[in-house]
Order: sequence, then C-alpha cells, then structure tokens
Amino acid sequence: MQLNQIGDNKGARKARKRLGRGIGSGHGKTAGRGHKGQNSRSGISLKGFEGGQMPLHRRLPKRGFKNVSRKTYRVINIGGLQKAIDAGRLDAKKPVDTAAIVAAGLIKKPRDGIRLLAKGELKAKLNIILAGASKAAILAVEKAGGSLTLSAPVSEPAAEGASEGAAKE
Repeated sequence: MQLNQIGDNKGARKARKRLGRGIGSGHGKTAGRGHKGQNSRSGISLKGFEGGQMPLHRRLPKRGFKNVSRKTYRVINIGGLQKAIDAGRLDAKKPVDTAAIVAAGLIKKPRDGIRLLAKGELKAKLNIILAGASKAAILAVEKAGGSLTLSAPVSEPAAEGASEGAAKE
C-alpha cells in the first residue's frame, strides 16, 4: 500500500445536500422548505416562540443578580503540591507562587489568583505566596514548617459591634 492509495472507508464521508438544483434532484424549487411562510425565508428565528403565548423564559420568576466584580480563584490542594514536589515538577527550596504552579502544570490559567485548600497532606517545608488560602491550609503549611504569604487579604467577617461603631463615627 502506498500513500496515494489511502482513502476513507465506504460511507465515512457523506455528500452534502445540494439544494435548489432542479426538479430532478428532489431538492429543487423550494429546496425542501415547503411553501411560503416564515420558515421558508432566510434569517428566521423562532427559538422560544410559543405562538403568541407568553414564553416560558418570561413566565418564570427571576431571582438574584450576577456580581460583575466577583473574583474567580483557581483552587489547588496541599496534597497536589506534595505530589508535584514528589514528582520533581516543583522545587521545595524555591518560593511557590502562581508562576511556579503554572510552570509545574498543576493549573493552566490562574484567572484572578490561586487559593490553597487543605485536602491532602504536606510533608515538605514550603514558602508559599498565593492570593488566598483556607484557615486549615494555613495551619497545615505552618505545621510542616513552612510559611504562607497571602498577596490578596482573606476577607473575614468583622465583629458585629465593631462594624456598627465604625460606621457611626
């Protein structure tokens, strides 16, 4: 067999329907669209149209809103960091930041930053610099002898009395 003899299997490629090419083709004149009306014209859009009845998407109640300033963080677990260190993709002696995690192939796009969670076990002593972390993850890193620096502050709920007093002053 040679390269110029290679071809598709029978039936692997189906010829397109040639519309409006004469009555003998079976798809001539109206080209399979029937006679007149909105559906026979080009550029029709009937998606969601229910014959004049109020469409479902307008009948259902609307709730909530989409926060345009919401940050989307990528999530990584300490167990994933340990696996990358064991595999040799991450160097425990250098600081572990967003660029190092992307270079190690743990995530592809960091979006608004990376948030560290506490699933798994960390044995290596790491110096981690990330956008966010859970309290349990911070404790796990410190327990292993490492340090965790947050580039974006973790928002914690303020004490009820303190926030009201500050607002009045």
